[in-house]
Amino acid sequence: MDIISFFIQHPYIIAPLLGVIPALIWLFFWLTEDTHPEPIRFITLAFFAGQAVVLVALPLQRIIYELLPVGQSSLFIYWAATEEILKFIAAWVVALHTRIDDEPVDALMYMIIVALGFVALENTLFLIDPLHEGDILTTFTTSNLRFIGASLIHVLSSAVVGIALGLTFYRPRHIKIIAGIVGVILAIGLHAYFNLFIMKESENNLFLIFGLVWIGIIGLMLMFEKIKHIIPKKT
Repeated sequence: MDIISFFIQHPYIIAPLLGVIPALIWLFFWLTEDTHPEPIRFITLAFFAGQAVVLVALPLQRIIYELLPVGQSSLFIYWAATEEILKFIAAWVVALHTRIDDEPVDALMYMIIVALGFVALENTLFLIDPLHEGDILTTFTTSNLRFIGASLIHVLSSAVVGIALGLTFYRPRHIKIIAGIVGVILAIGLHAYFNLFIMKESENNLFLIFGLVWIGIIGLMLMFEKIKHIIPKKT
C-alpha cells in the first residue's frame, strides 16, 4: 500500500495527526518562552478545553447562520465573537480564576494554550473531507496554509486578551475587568476582519494577509517578553 492510498483509506487517523502536530509544535514553542512553566496538568486541561470549545462553537455558529438574517460581514463578526468569548471562558474556567494565575504572563500563556487546542481540533475537521475524498493536494495545501496563517490568527486574537490581562495584572480588580472586556472586543474585531479579508481577497493577496499575521506574531513575542518582566509597583 503506497502512502497516498494509506492517507485516503485512513482519514480519521491522518487528519488528527496533521491537525494536532502543528498545534503541538506551536505549543512547545510558547512553553519554552515561559520562564516559570505552568503545571502540566493545567496545560493539558487548557489544551483540551480549547478543543471542547470547537464542539460548542460549531452548533452555535450554525444556529446563528440559520436563524439570524445577517449579511456576510455581520455573520463573520458573530462567528468570531462566538469563538473568542468561548475561548476566554475556557481559559477562565481552567486557570484564570484559580490561584495558578499568579503572575502577569499566566493569562497570556493560558489564552494561547486554549487557542492552540481550538486550532488542533478545527484543523482536524478541515482536513477530514479532502482526505476522505482522496484530494491529497488540497489536504496538504490546507494544512500548510492553516499552519502559517489561519491557525496563527486564533493564537494572535486570543493573545490580545492575555496581553490586556497581563498588563493590568497588578492593577485594581475593576481595571482588570475593563481590560478583559476591551481585550475580548479587540480579539473579536481582529478575528472577524481576518476572516472577512480572507473571503474577499484573491489568492494573490493571501501572502500579504499571512504576512500581516506574522508581523502580529512578532509583536506578540515582544509583548510576551515585556509582560514576563512586569513587577508590582512599590507603594
